[in-house]
Amino acid sequence: MPRSLAAFGIVLAMLVGRPAAAQTPAVQTPAAGEADPGVRPTRLIDRAEVRVTRVEIQAGSTRRVHTHDDVEYHLWIPIEGQLQLAIGSEAPVAAAAGQAFFLKRGTPHGFKNVGTTPGAILEIFIKQTKTAGGQDPLGALLLDLAALRDANPLPQ
Repeated sequence: MPRSLAAFGIVLAMLVGRPAAAQTPAVQTPAAGEADPGVRPTRLIDRAEVRVTRVEIQAGSTRRVHTHDDVEYHLWIPIEGQLQLAIGSEAPVAAAAGQAFFLKRGTPHGFKNVGTTPGAILEIFIKQTKTAGGQDPLGALLLDLAALRDANPLPQ
């Protein structure tokens, strides 16, 4: 239980404590570590069950349409900036900070920063829902959080 909560706390601290990056000029080819020009993913957690990535995207930059065939599903969560997300053959939709979008394995998607300031996205990829021992790690985390809540009820 403490390890699950510690990992959750680290991810939360990285989201809240990270200052906005200064705007940099767009380049024609991706720099080292960029998926597309102006799109920089940073891996925060990579375990057998889950991968968490923070993606920084410069103003006007686009992450071309792609799929994730190595995961069961993933959550795409904008955390800052003025972003648009295209899923499958649907028209792009505005994606405000704090929204969450659910995508299954192999779903084509791409996104763009349509604003004038840098943006950021948190992607949470669920790679497997059962461990080798048959345990459901997400269910175990929920049970840990419920036990913590029960042990430390909020004052009424």
